[in-house]
Amino acid sequence: MISKKTDFGYEKVSPSEKTSRVNKVFSSVTNDYDLMNDIMSFGIHRLWKRFAVNISGIRKDSCILDLAGGTGDITKLVYEKLRKNGHVTLCDINENMLNHGRENLINTGIIKGVNYVRANAENLPFRDNSFDFIIIAFGLRNITNKNAALESMRKKLKYGSQLIILEFSKVTISLLDRFYQKYSSKFIPKLGKAVAGNEKSYRYLVESIHMHPNQEKLSEMMEDAGFKNVKYHNLSGGIAAVHRGYKI
Repeated sequence: MISKKTDFGYEKVSPSEKTSRVNKVFSSVTNDYDLMNDIMSFGIHRLWKRFAVNISGIRKDSCILDLAGGTGDITKLVYEKLRKNGHVTLCDINENMLNHGRENLINTGIIKGVNYVRANAENLPFRDNSFDFIIIAFGLRNITNKNAALESMRKKLKYGSQLIILEFSKVTISLLDRFYQKYSSKFIPKLGKAVAGNEKSYRYLVESIHMHPNQEKLSEMMEDAGFKNVKYHNLSGGIAAVHRGYKI
């Protein structure tokens, strides 16, 4: 019997190997992750994240899951919209990233109303119907079984609540696409080597972007997982996109 393979960048590996190798990638890039994101995107990733949070319509008393929350950027933006009855959970599968996110938030004075959970998005350890919003920013493409993760997210949302996915996507402008393909494939791995001393991990991160489903395919995946009224917004010509869907 041939075992099922999945993508690790351009490689085909077993699901268990992908999970292990992705975990090693993020453990290796933790210390330079914030700096590299700013350099690679010229700081634009911060605008994309703020847009994703702003269009979600978060209420002051919301209970929110920041999934694959990494260094805590989304949690910080969400926290600014909450009051004392609101709550946000920062969740990540990688212990190093989770600890780094917690340290970043504590250093900015964010302590109350936030908790931290290490968990796999494919099988979230929360009660069903727990969250008003789930936001996952630049994390979905690294999940081994995206369909299982989407189904798990839907279970944990309350009825009438919303999933927001911010992720790299398919560039819709041909001239920009040609530039972006060359920039991401040739420059980013070299930048990873020069700044973080880690060309291999950043090469994987670029390849994972190229292998991620485009806007229409991701919309279909969300619908297959049971989400309704799925829509997306292209950002920077489709370099990134925000998908939204509801549990109804």
